[in-house]
Parts: sequence; C-alpha cells; structure tokens
Amino acid sequence: MKKNHLTIQGGQKLSGSVTAAAAKNAILPILASTIMLDGETTLTKIPLIGDVQYMIRMLNSLNIRVEYRYNDDIHIVNQKKIKHIAPYELVTSMRASFFVAGPLIAKTGYAKVPLPGGCSIGQRPVDIHLKGLEALGAKISIEHGFVEFAAPSLNGSVIDLGFPSVGATENIMMAACLAKGETVIKNAAKEPEVIDLANFLIKAGGIIDGVGTDTIHIQGVQGLTGVQDYTVISDRIEVGTLLIAGAITGGDVTVENGYPEFNKAFIEKLEEIGLSLECSGNAIRCKVNGALGPITINTEPFPGFPTDMQAQVMALLTTIKGKSVVNEKIFENRFMHAQELQRMGAKIDVKGQQAIINGTQLSGAEVKMTDLRAGAALVLAALAAEGETSIYGLHHLERGYHKLTQKLINLGANIIQ
Repeated sequence: MKKNHLTIQGGQKLSGSVTAAAAKNAILPILASTIMLDGETTLTKIPLIGDVQYMIRMLNSLNIRVEYRYNDDIHIVNQKKIKHIAPYELVTSMRASFFVAGPLIAKTGYAKVPLPGGCSIGQRPVDIHLKGLEALGAKISIEHGFVEFAAPSLNGSVIDLGFPSVGATENIMMAACLAKGETVIKNAAKEPEVIDLANFLIKAGGIIDGVGTDTIHIQGVQGLTGVQDYTVISDRIEVGTLLIAGAITGGDVTVENGYPEFNKAFIEKLEEIGLSLECSGNAIRCKVNGALGPITINTEPFPGFPTDMQAQVMALLTTIKGKSVVNEKIFENRFMHAQELQRMGAKIDVKGQQAIINGTQLSGAEVKMTDLRAGAALVLAALAAEGETSIYGLHHLERGYHKLTQKLINLGANIIQ
C-alpha cells in the first residue's frame, strides 16, 4: 500500500541547484486543446503528476489516444470520432477537467460536462466560462449536476470578462479558434500559462494576437493540426516553492529553468523580506545574507503576487520576527493551512480574508494537508521547525509537484518518505 505521509526532521540548511519541472497549469489546458487538433501531437518533458494523469485519462475517455512515453514525452493521436460526454468521476476529481468544454463544443458542436470539483479552496464558479461560451453561440442548460452545451456552429463575439479568470480566458480562447469570424476577449488574464496555451494554438494553426495584454483577438480558422515536440514553460509556482525552501532554512538555493520574468512580483517580495536574489539567464538564486523582516502581501491576478504562492510565503513569514500581513483577494477560503501551521506553533490570526502573522520558532507536530499549496506550505514549515514533523495527505502534494520531496532531499533536507 502506498504511504500517504512523510516525516521531516527540521533544521537542515538547504543548498545547491535544482531544476523546476514544466508547469501544471500550462500542461492541462494544452492537453485539453488537443481535442481540437487533427493528427498527432507530442509534448516534451512533461512530469507525470496526478493532475496530468487525470487529464490523460480524460482524453482517453473521449476516444483520443494518449501515450506517456519513457522519455517523459506525451504522444497524442486524434484521428477517431470524439465522444462528447466527459466522465463524471474525472471532472469532479479535478477542476481543470472543465477545460474540455470549450474544445469539445468547437470540435463536435455538443458537450456534456459535469460541474467541476476537485478543489476545496473556494467556490471558484464557472459562470465566467459559461457566459463566454454562450456569447460564442453555445446553448447552455444545467440539470442533474451536468452542463450541456449545444452549438451547431460558433460565431466570433466581443466578450468582456467580469474578472480576469485564467480558466475562462483559456476556455473561451480555445473555442474561439474554431469559431467563425473574430473574437475579442476583454479583461483577459495575462498569466504566462495563458500565453503558453496561445503559443501552442498558434503552432497548431490558430490566429491569436494580444496575449499577455488584457485584450486578446482570435480569428477563427477551419481546422487545427497536431504540433510536434512542444516544450511547455516551467512551473513558476514550483520555482517559488523551491526558492522558499532555501530561504526558510537559511540556505542558498538556485533554481534552474526558473524564468525570472514570470516571477517578478514574487522576487520583489522576497527581496523586500531581505533575501538576496540573483537572476542569471533562466536561473534564480536565493540566499540568506542577514536578518529578515516582515512584509505585507496582497494576492492579485498576474502580474501581481500569485495566490498559488500565498500559503508557501505564509510559512516563511511564520519564522520571521515581527508582524506580517497577508490579504487574500482571489479566493475566499484559502487560509486552511493556517490552522495546521498553528499546530506547529505558528502565531497566525485569521480575520476573514486577512491573516496577521507574528513570527516565532516553529516546532514539529503531526499535521494534515488540505489542498495542494497548503501541503507545500506544511513541507516548508517542517524544514524550519525544531524536531520532527509528520505530514499526512500526500496525495494533495502529488497532484501538482513533480518529485518535490526528492528535490528537497537532494538539497540536503532530512525527509523520510
């Protein structure tokens, strides 16, 4: 039986170099978009994390052949008639499965997708997705827990998003690639993962302009073709997590494949804390040269501070003397890690969407992961804590991090898996 907890002996200073894997949040929509691509596609150097495995199963269930190869490539063959009903057990297990809605409608004219699940950090409604797809001409009905989409043809439209949702921007952009005429997405998300999806679709024959800005233009085409040897961008959240692992232990860690331009807001906050950051090419080095100080963080859409790094930075702030403040402005239920950090002695006062942290020395305890990023935060806290910490719920961590504990061990962490 697979072990679902790990034990960390804190107090080891981490140092050395480590390479970040490809971005989970870029891989998943790119995989979903292959529903629209005719022929063969190959994605290179893809980590076989839990969410990627779910999406592979999703594509297989839709009659698309997907093979994960020994060299970490994913080979996709889309030559058969595509099924249009997404399995309940997959969509409700992983929220990102809802990405198949836009491509399915565009390719087949019909889709039946369960309302998504797989995440406990907030409601994260799909209303923005639905309104955007409806603006393209999809007829939508919701009953018995399923969303049904019908669209004999999609037509370009001007769509103004109420919030710059990453998922909605990506879902609408994918569907618009096969819609007639031009689609304009206003107040679009600017995240690097959105840009990467657009770059992939352009290689497949899509016509997209304005990615990385708040207005994206898509000119519909009649068909898209497979893409060979596409390399997905690095995971900026893994980059940040590894850099904090060095910082929280008073160490000196370099992350290769770090892409500093994707991590500017995060890097600025680490420098504000007092850490030394050096960027050279695609590598980022983080080291502790002196005393660190408290800060205030506000999570925001890109290029602001990422909500997916909030929990990990909070773990660091629990160890820094003085009062820090974290304002979570993206999700309404993303402080669940605070209670587990308190079990380790952290002084955190949560008031609605704000957490006030007074730094102290953490001590080992038994704790439980509640979601992916909260799990990473507990691992980081355990690295700095006095004594031994046992962390349960490893399946959360394995959803989105590729061999994180082994990478930490290679940097000097004392972890028993």
